[in-house]
Amino acid sequence: MICKSKINVRYAETDKMGIVYYANYAVWYEIGRTNFLKQAGISYSNMENIGIMVPVVDLNIHYISPAKYDDNIIIETTAEDFSPVKIKFNYKVYKEGINEVINKGTTTHCWVNDKFKLINLKRTYPDIYLKLKNSISQ
Repeated sequence: MICKSKINVRYAETDKMGIVYYANYAVWYEIGRTNFLKQAGISYSNMENIGIMVPVVDLNIHYISPAKYDDNIIIETTAEDFSPVKIKFNYKVYKEGINEVINKGTTTHCWVNDKFKLINLKRTYPDIYLKLKNSISQ
């Protein structure tokens, strides 16, 4: 499954040079990841309500060309390396109308309970595991 999230660069997201401040890409990745899960039929808030947490254990960002104030941005999110204990998301960021990647990256997350103990999602929450597995293989 590929999830596409559209955002418009806000002035507050830029630095003195008028370029998107580098740390905002991690926030944009979160937007893509959240929308990916919603598209799969799962929401962060529902997972947290039942005791599933999904902390980031690895973040990689590659900057190719800048985004600027008022650019329309598309965040393309996919998932791989899905297992009962972790999931890895891939992100490609485009300026709308330009079929060129301006930024790409990954985040890896583990599945933990509300006490931050590692869980086996397949065993503990098989319905959520299957929803994700089916969405990722599409």
